[in-house]
Amino acid sequence: MQLMRTATTLFLSTALLAGCALSRPNPDQTSWLVVPERTAPPRATPVNLTLKMGNFSANTPFDSKSLVYRLSDNRYEKDFYNVYLSYPRDMVGNATHNWLVKSNAFTQVLEQSSVFFPMYQLQGVIDEFYGDYRDTPQAVVSIQFYASSSFKADNFIFSSPRISKRVTLRDKSPQALVDGQQQALSEVLAELESRLIADAAKAPPPYKSVQDKKPNHQ
Repeated sequence: MQLMRTATTLFLSTALLAGCALSRPNPDQTSWLVVPERTAPPRATPVNLTLKMGNFSANTPFDSKSLVYRLSDNRYEKDFYNVYLSYPRDMVGNATHNWLVKSNAFTQVLEQSSVFFPMYQLQGVIDEFYGDYRDTPQAVVSIQFYASSSFKADNFIFSSPRISKRVTLRDKSPQALVDGQQQALSEVLAELESRLIADAAKAPPPYKSVQDKKPNHQ
C-alpha cells in the first residue's frame, strides 16, 4: 500500500510539473512583432465607403510563428528559436486595419470581429514572408489582396492587387529581418491604400433595400 501511495504521489508531481512546463513560454525562444506605423498625415477627404476586414491567411511555409529563411532556390529553413508573437496572418490583418483607419481613406474601416456587415470587405493572402539569404540579405513580403462586395451573388471583386516588396537588410540577424519586414510591409500597405482609393470607383453601388426601391406615391 505504501508503495502504491509513493507511486501515485510521484505520478501527480510529474503531471503537475509537465503541466507547468507546457504553460510556460520556451525560455530559449525570442518573440518578435511586425507592427508598421503609418506616419503620414491622414487624407483630407475619405472615399464614401465602409470597408470591413475579412479573412487573412498565409501560404505554407509562412503560416507558422517561426521566422523563415531562404537559403537556396529550393531550401527554406524555419527558426524555432526566433518566433513571431502572433501568426503572420494576424499581424498582417491587424496592421492593414490599423493602417487604413489612420489613413482616413474611407469613411469607416471595421475590424473582422465587428458584428456589422457592410457592403464591402477586404481579404488578404500572404504569399511570401521571409528573409532571403541567398545573396545580399533581403526581407521579402508579398501579399495578394481582394476587395469585394459582400452582398453580390458573384462576390464581385473590384480591386485585387498583388503587392511585393523587398528591403535590403543590414545583416542576417533576426532583429534585422524583423525591421526589414516592418519596412517592407509599410511599403505594401502604402501602395494598397493608393490602389484601393483608385479602384473604389469600380465598386458596385451600395445595396438598396426593398423599402428604398418602393416608388413614392403622392
